[in-house]
Amino acid sequence: MTQQSESATSTTPRTPTREAGAAPAPSRLAPPFPPLAAPRPLGERRVWPRTFHDRLTAPLPGIKTLARFAREGSVRPGPQGLADIPRLPYEPGPVPRVDARTVAVSWAGHASWVVQIGGLTVLTDPVWSRRILGTPARVTPVGVAWDTLPRVDAVVISHNHYDHLDAPTLRRLPRHTPVFVPAGLAPWFRRRRFTQVTELDWWEAAELSGVRFDFVPAHHWSKRTLTDTCRSLWGGWVLTAPDGQRVYFAGDTGYGHWFTRIGERYPGIDLALLPIGAYDPRWWLSDVHCDPEEAVRAAQDLGARRMAPMHWATFVLSAEPVLEPLTRVRAAWEKAGLAREDLWDLPVGGSRVLDPSGASGPTQGRGELREQPHTTRTPR
Repeated sequence: MTQQSESATSTTPRTPTREAGAAPAPSRLAPPFPPLAAPRPLGERRVWPRTFHDRLTAPLPGIKTLARFAREGSVRPGPQGLADIPRLPYEPGPVPRVDARTVAVSWAGHASWVVQIGGLTVLTDPVWSRRILGTPARVTPVGVAWDTLPRVDAVVISHNHYDHLDAPTLRRLPRHTPVFVPAGLAPWFRRRRFTQVTELDWWEAAELSGVRFDFVPAHHWSKRTLTDTCRSLWGGWVLTAPDGQRVYFAGDTGYGHWFTRIGERYPGIDLALLPIGAYDPRWWLSDVHCDPEEAVRAAQDLGARRMAPMHWATFVLSAEPVLEPLTRVRAAWEKAGLAREDLWDLPVGGSRVLDPSGASGPTQGRGELREQPHTTRTPR
């Protein structure tokens, strides 16, 4: 294995240089430095180190941190913070019908997206279950019904935490579905009889039907059992269509230097799917989860033309009020002076289309806050 972790010294945000709605600059596909890795063979079997602890951005919590959390920590909002659950934006619908030259995204909830790019339908961290281990049930139902999905051409996984790697959902897929996973995670899928599993290190890539899948770093960690801490890698994905359109899926991550590095290696990101929730208390979660203001800064570091928030409004994983991520990300976007139409703050179930000219296409669901009947809020 070639270990390609990079050091970085600057976290200054980079403001996108293209104006909203402008055609992509010719230089956006200029060869990056260092050059991108050649795609690796699909389904390649590889040998990895026993642990990826050396990739951690910050040390994992120690005894003192755990003791403080036990003494004063909170993992749920108070009654006032939960009172807005009926107002969480939820507008379920089918995914758009698009051609191979058009990019579209549909938010099923949490970090689960249906990304249509280069003629492929790709699921990110698919979680269609009502409940995940150790977490209360969903506060919004899944926004995209499973039986309305087009054929799933590929799945990308960011890491092995239960709210991102959901075995009951993955059992719904044909076992020949191509799956792209972090280094060290292929055995989990092969034990479940998946036959086309490609695992990658940071900055490595594979290609499927002309669409490039690049695995990139994140500020996070991995653990699924008591004995597998950091035994598999974690990260995000850059999906690049044959015509150069790019979608970045961050997975689960804190804020840090990797966003600038990713933006430099993959110029011309058309849309960044970035997490904005599960951030409070900051002393406990800042190393591994962005808050809304950090997510906006990350979008600028990436040079992304648009941002779509995720990782909120689905599971109650931390102590911030349930609506706070949305109100804060909107305020941060406005404060940064970015075009309002480039913040794709979708409701759960909402979709957006990016047409080949680079303009924002039709919107399904605009994310307005309004009272919903409690009968429609009950997860199914």
